[in-house]
Amino acid sequence: MTDNNNPKGPAPPPSSSSSSNGIPSEISNGHTHSHGSNNYSGRKFGYPNPPDAANPDAATLRDQWRYAIKQYSRWYSHAWGTAILAGVAFFALGWVIKGENPLPSFKVEKSSPSSTSSDAEKARE
Repeated sequence: MTDNNNPKGPAPPPSSSSSSNGIPSEISNGHTHSHGSNNYSGRKFGYPNPPDAANPDAATLRDQWRYAIKQYSRWYSHAWGTAILAGVAFFALGWVIKGENPLPSFKVEKSSPSSTSSDAEKARE
């Protein structure tokens, strides 16, 4: 009786240059030589992420563009929020370390003793 499980005969052994998912080993592991050779031939064997065979339809591009804008907006707002929070934290840290307002532009001028006495004399007159 014949073997009904494999009507085409024995399967050919897998080649050494391709893995089980059909991606050549040079691309999947990033090396051109699998035996540890450090020789660089200067050639690229292919793109690890090849371009699409055809442009997607307009609806797909529109959805991808909207998603990209949403992600960028989220990252942009997070960056500003982080910057503002860091600024407030450093301002508070400076206030704690210095014991007063760390910004010299908002510092109230303390009157000197000589100007205080002259002001007092003017008030008596």
